[in-house]
Amino acid sequence: MIDNAARGLRHIDWRLFVPKLVTTLREGYDLTAFRHDAIAGLTVAIVALPLAMALAIASGASPAQGLITAVVAGFLISALGGSRFQIGGPTGAFVVVVYGVIDQYGYDGLLLATLMAGVMLIVAGLARFGTWIKYIPDAVVTGFTSGIAVIIFSSQIKDIFGLQMADVPAEFVDKWHAMWVARDTVDPATVAIAAGALALILALRRYAPKAPGFLIAVVLASLVVALAGLPVDTIGSRFGGIPSEIPMPRMPEIGLARMAELLPSAFTIAFLAGVESLLSAMVADGMTGRRHRSNCELVAQGVANTASALFGGLPATGAIARTATNIRAGARSPISGMLHAAFLLLFMLVAAPLAAFIPLASLAAVLVIVAWNMSEVERFRQLMSAPLGDRLVLLVTFGLTVLVDLTVAIEVGVVFAAVLFMHRMSEVVAIGRPGTAIIERDEDDETVHAHRRGLIDLDTLPPEIQVLQMRGPLFFGVANRLADVVDRIGTPPRVYIMRMREVPIIDSSGASRLREFLNRARRHHATVILSGLQREPKRTLIAMRILHPGDGVRLAPDFAAAIDLADRLIADQPTTDRTPAAE
Repeated sequence: MIDNAARGLRHIDWRLFVPKLVTTLREGYDLTAFRHDAIAGLTVAIVALPLAMALAIASGASPAQGLITAVVAGFLISALGGSRFQIGGPTGAFVVVVYGVIDQYGYDGLLLATLMAGVMLIVAGLARFGTWIKYIPDAVVTGFTSGIAVIIFSSQIKDIFGLQMADVPAEFVDKWHAMWVARDTVDPATVAIAAGALALILALRRYAPKAPGFLIAVVLASLVVALAGLPVDTIGSRFGGIPSEIPMPRMPEIGLARMAELLPSAFTIAFLAGVESLLSAMVADGMTGRRHRSNCELVAQGVANTASALFGGLPATGAIARTATNIRAGARSPISGMLHAAFLLLFMLVAAPLAAFIPLASLAAVLVIVAWNMSEVERFRQLMSAPLGDRLVLLVTFGLTVLVDLTVAIEVGVVFAAVLFMHRMSEVVAIGRPGTAIIERDEDDETVHAHRRGLIDLDTLPPEIQVLQMRGPLFFGVANRLADVVDRIGTPPRVYIMRMREVPIIDSSGASRLREFLNRARRHHATVILSGLQREPKRTLIAMRILHPGDGVRLAPDFAAAIDLADRLIADQPTTDRTPAAE
């Protein structure tokens, strides 16, 4: 087993896992590029600073843990990743999952789940699962992203209105019911700070889009609260401020039972980190014309999440909005993302005491904008004009995300979409008896007789020959149709010609149904000729021991050759008893 693993490692193309940082430095890196990266890194850090704290608070953690994640994971994602411009850190997609894990298993449980997710991502990258991102339907991604946006918005109502609540339920319906019960505790000062911050962010986005709206709104809100002495919740009053240093790494408590109960949460974290990071890298590719290394990116995400867990941080992934900001700010290489983490660390070391004055209402206003951006309202509206099946996938995923659980939503959404795809594929697969057949032959096939070129009227074939036409993949969704078609033939012929040139693949179920058909033909002393069998289906049939000498199966390169072979078989073999063997 060890030898097999070693041989597998030797066959890995390690060039797929070379970080883009190495590629950039090999191409040449000068002072001009560094200046552009430094400006971009500072710009992104200004955007990430309030976001990291706000997302951590919304996740049920402390603002310091959000900053630690942005520093540790953000640095490693840029340094080791497969994208030149990726900016990593905590994102809105994790809010629901992290809040649920902390609520159910405590913060230590989150650290272990994040550590497990990091290992999963490393394995997924080494197994080259990075290219599988294209198999996740848009309806599923948009459904759970929009659902997360609704949940994030709901989680901020308490801080926006200053509601006095001892405990906020995690479930969506119970949360809104509890907030409605506490509606008489609305604090006007808190509402004014939240509304002012929200209005300022929107105004800056409209009239000064290049200004760091989040940071300006948070700073001004902090000044107003401090100077006016408003009695509103701040980071200092609720969390006691943030530390001015990065803690030493430590390993969370590990046990088999603990790992087993955290496995679903770890899988969800790994799935979200992988999907969002690769989506972010694809967005960056579209903006720059570059190409990312998806499997290298997954490995970097795994290393970053593992390190974040060891330093007491949160799950991290590529952040689409911050990555886009990095590109627009003129980034040239992954060094901009590394510098963004360095600038955030500098803030923790120098200006950590100032964070205590930040009102939570202003961070809630920041997250309202984040939720709106995540909601993808226009994309949701477009998908509601799609075919009925896609609309159902979208609505089911969205509804389960909001009302039940994100893990369940993803699982059901992907399975629903897969079943829908298989149904659609089965509708386009054809298995039947054609009326008129087009000759299939190679241009240089000298065995094709002139009178068989062009079209053949199958009604002129002798009754001893029956032709079956198959188009599309022979997979489990359509495999049973083969038996139905054969049943309609009636008296078995002496030769079946099965035209399979348009069958690109055969799965195990399709191969099993074909085996049953061959056994049935053998019992009726009929020969089966497979015409135009492609390489992949042939390989499957040989591997499953369906094609082997002496089993009554013949192969023909094309339909014309199959007819010639059928004619010879009928001429060479005397008419035999057509009574089938005992079933």
